[in-house]
Amino acid sequence: MFVADLSNPILLPWVKEALRKANVAALMGGAMRSQPTSVSRCRPAGVPGALLLRLNPMYVVQTPKEVLFLYQSDHQVRHIYMDVPHSQNAPPSWYGESVGRYEDDTLVIDTVGLTTKAPVDFYFTPHTDKMHVVERYHLVDNGRTLEVNFTVDDPGAFTMPWSASQRYQKVANTPLEEYACAEGLANASLAVDPAQIQNPIPRADIPDF
Repeated sequence: MFVADLSNPILLPWVKEALRKANVAALMGGAMRSQPTSVSRCRPAGVPGALLLRLNPMYVVQTPKEVLFLYQSDHQVRHIYMDVPHSQNAPPSWYGESVGRYEDDTLVIDTVGLTTKAPVDFYFTPHTDKMHVVERYHLVDNGRTLEVNFTVDDPGAFTMPWSASQRYQKVANTPLEEYACAEGLANASLAVDPAQIQNPIPRADIPDF
């Protein structure tokens, strides 16, 4: 169950009110029937929400023009375009418009154009379409761990920019497995009501044969 701390001083009033409603929904549902997260409803996690998928493998593909983050969760792919400027008006999308560059051994990713359909985290913290996220990825522990430090800036939702970090452990010889949320309701163990799945497989009213 995810219950937000409403005493956090950086939350603007409208964000605090949205979180209060989310808390009520979670508490009314109980521990096993709490409000489902975006991921459990078959929606992309967004940025920085994707950094919370700690139990879901992430694969990194590097090419001269882009870096790809391949998430096992529902075959999702995030594109980071290297050494290019942002669009003048990036249209909102689940993972936004991410452009990257290397500073020595650190991959810096600058993301704008994030849809408000994807909350900031599993607490359903909302944001505006002006949210700006900067991530800095580098290897630590002699290359065994990928650490990312990121900063979120959204004056329409928070009184100040805030930062956090995440770490990924390197695991050898781990295949990319099929994980289709809508097909298998792979997160049925979370006791999510199938009616809450946002993107179910289309079904015909009358069988073709």
